This record gives sequence, structure tokens and C-alpha cells, in this order.
Amino acid sequence: MTSTADTILAEITGMLVEIVGDEFLLSEEVTMRTTFNEDLALESIEFVALAELLHHRYGSDVDLMGFLAEKDMDAILAMSVGELVTHIGRVTHGSLARAASTGAPAAPAAPATPAAPSPTPAG
Repeated sequence: MTSTADTILAEITGMLVEIVGDEFLLSEEVTMRTTFNEDLALESIEFVALAELLHHRYGSDVDLMGFLAEKDMDAILAMSVGELVTHIGRVTHGSLARAASTGAPAAPAAPATPAAPSPTPAG
């Protein structure tokens, strides 16, 4: 797994802890193969909460409800955390590529700080 996927997996795990509580997730390690329905037993309201946290973290390009709408019911019930990690990686990578090709910043830039004057050589 790439470091990007590891990072996304860790972020999703943190979101799941926030939603369902760490006492539940302590008994169940979240991996790429963990399923939302069978392993985590996420309810629809918890998917909504996850969608909100994903939107807050990754922006409007990561639309969990839109991603789920492309799947049939069996695919939604069988969906793994890894599928979501892959989707987020693909969407965020695409956003970065688009920003690079248009010259737009991929994320809000930090305020510019004035450059320190360069020292003049002693003469």
C-alpha cells in the first residue's frame, strides 16, 4: 500500500472512531478489507456523518453519497474501506493534477511572508 493510501486509511479510521466510538473500533482493526456493513455495521445516519467529515477534510470533490449512488445495493452492502480509500486517492490525485495543469493552487496557499533581506558580503 502506498503512503498516500496509508494516510487516507488512517484519516478514515479517525473519522470512524469519531462517528462510532473508539471502544467499538478497538475490537476491530480497520484495514483496506474491512467492510462498512458486515464488519463495522455502519447505519445510514453514520454514512451521512462520514460523508460530512469527508467533505470537510477533502472538499466537495469527494462526494460519498454520489460515489454510493453509482453502486447497486449489493455493492454498497459489500463495500470495503479500501474501495473508499481508492476512490478518495483517485479523486484527490485528479484534483491535484487539474490544479497543476491550470496553474491554480491545489489547496489554499499560506499567507506570504516577506523575504528576509539577503546579507551583503563584507568588503
